[in-house]
Parts: sequence; structure tokens; C-alpha cells
Amino acid sequence: MHNSHLIEQAKAALNCRQITEECVVGEVSAALLTPDDNVYVGVSISAACGVGFCPEHSAIAHMITQGETQVTKVVAVASDGKLIPPCSRCRELLYQIDRRNLKTQVILGSERTLLLEVLLPERWQEHWS
Repeated sequence: MHNSHLIEQAKAALNCRQITEECVVGEVSAALLTPDDNVYVGVSISAACGVGFCPEHSAIAHMITQGETQVTKVVAVASDGKLIPPCSRCRELLYQIDRRNLKTQVILGSERTLLLEVLLPERWQEHWS
């Protein structure tokens, strides 16, 4: 799948809105591509009490419920349409659910990617070994 197609799927999930006084959803969206060519999308949830999560987390949860753990490509899109890399928490989660995800292509532009292992040089687990 070409990067632009995955980017468009992530953008299509964007729907920033305040659903309660305390909660904003859809400020950021993400799309994951698996080796089986399945795409999983997710959106951010920002709650005032701090119990929200990133769009990668919701996409990963959906992927796991479908029995998959490996991600070949990931893209996150902010509400202004700019592509953003996964935060450190999301990078670590991708690594911890499947070590092969170090080879995940993180899409930073239509023709620009970096491997997760480049964005996550010091992994949490390595310091506990």
C-alpha cells in the first residue's frame, strides 16, 4: 500500500469534537498497516482527568482484537492535517507488543519514512535486562 493511501485513511478518521465538558476526541488520528494488508484506524481521546490515550493506542487495540500484533507502517495525523511521529509512549507500545515492529515504517511525509528503531534507540525493556 502506498503511503498516500494510508495517510488518507488516517485523515478520514479525523473528527475533532468535544463530546462532554471534560472530553475532546479525534484531535489526532492514526492508521496502521499490517503484513496481511489490514488497516486499523484510531483517534485520540483527551479527558480532563488524564485518562485519555493516543490514536495509535486505539488502533493497536483494534488490531490486537483481530489477532494481529505486527505493524508494517504507521501514520499519525494532527487536526491541522500535518503528519506527526508517534509519541514515546506509542513507540514503546509498538515495540513491546511485537519486537518485529522495530522495522515498522513510520510515515512522516508522502515520500518520507523512518524505521521505528531509529525513533526508539533506547528501549525501556533493554534497561531491565
